[in-house]
Amino acid sequence: MWLSNATLVGPETVFTGALRIADGRIEEITEGPVEGEAIDCQGLLLTPGLIDMHGDMIEQELEPRAQVHFPTEVALNALDHRLAASGVTTAYAAVSFSAGAGKGQRRSFDHTSDVIRSLDAARDRLKIDHRLHARFDITFQDALAVVEALIEDGTVDLVSLMDHTPGQGQYRDIERFASQLAYMRGIGKDEADQLVADKISERTKPAEVIAATLQEIAALCARSGVPIASHDDDTPEKVALMAGLGVRISEFPVTEAAAAACRDHGLVTAMGAPNALRGTSYSGNLSAREAHASGHLDILAADYHPAALMPALLILCETDLRGLAGAMAMATDTPARALGLADRGRLEPGLRADLAVFDPEASGRCVATWSAGRLVHWDGTLRPISGF
Repeated sequence: MWLSNATLVGPETVFTGALRIADGRIEEITEGPVEGEAIDCQGLLLTPGLIDMHGDMIEQELEPRAQVHFPTEVALNALDHRLAASGVTTAYAAVSFSAGAGKGQRRSFDHTSDVIRSLDAARDRLKIDHRLHARFDITFQDALAVVEALIEDGTVDLVSLMDHTPGQGQYRDIERFASQLAYMRGIGKDEADQLVADKISERTKPAEVIAATLQEIAALCARSGVPIASHDDDTPEKVALMAGLGVRISEFPVTEAAAAACRDHGLVTAMGAPNALRGTSYSGNLSAREAHASGHLDILAADYHPAALMPALLILCETDLRGLAGAMAMATDTPARALGLADRGRLEPGLRADLAVFDPEASGRCVATWSAGRLVHWDGTLRPISGF
């Protein structure tokens, strides 16, 4: 099957041409249109399918309102459709365990374990390639055995090291964090301040305990060949520590100094599409646009909103040194390389036919998506395909 009259976007160049899909792979790419039977892409952007290394959306689908729980299968199907309609063909669902979660609650052992088992069982019947991103809280040592078992079972594809203790990382501005808590929970300042103090007390562990936990999880990932990322790095010192553990991806660095240090230690940086789209971090941390302008942004992730990916990339391409090709690489080629996915991320013969067509004049709306050559999203903009 040919996709013709498309604006093909590779990691280095953008050109008008055609691409042929066969047996789930990219079979051939040519410049200019082709004669004969083909899907007319109407000059729209034809890109590799987007690769999202960090998406928190599964928890939103499972609990769309507080204490309103949906069946896991229903939530997975809804997320699968949502991602395909955003042009995402490889998605790492970020799940985590929390010491403060009670039985059956979001991020409790039983709830998160059920999500992981359900996702693993459903992978083959979902539209796109779903993978598991285990967010490991370094202050929650009890989760180590659970993550270890998941890795040994082959259900974990990425591990990130996070610490949400107020006063550092994402919540280094304690006053701002307390104000956010007060707003979200509808409580007064004094009560919010006490909640923050309690969180700090509960999560603070001896340095030697944290160090031992970090060494253990890093060694486990190294033995298993599972990529490992850091989360919310806020100082060059923390970046150096993470690099020493074998971390190669820094997710959501919260300061310019930390993002710059990633370059010195050979780490690639990942930030959220909503941040780039809005031009600011909701936590008051580093702006993705500022990080991009300074050359310290490598990967764009959905974070909590996959539909933000393409519109954000279209904004960043205006200032990218390589234009649209450079911006698109942040959600295709670069994450593929960072995560060891050698079979996707580029428009290249022999690779998986993970493809998306976007309309740049409609805020980057995705009009069609193919996952391994199978049509998984179609909005009717292009010429209808028989049987879809």
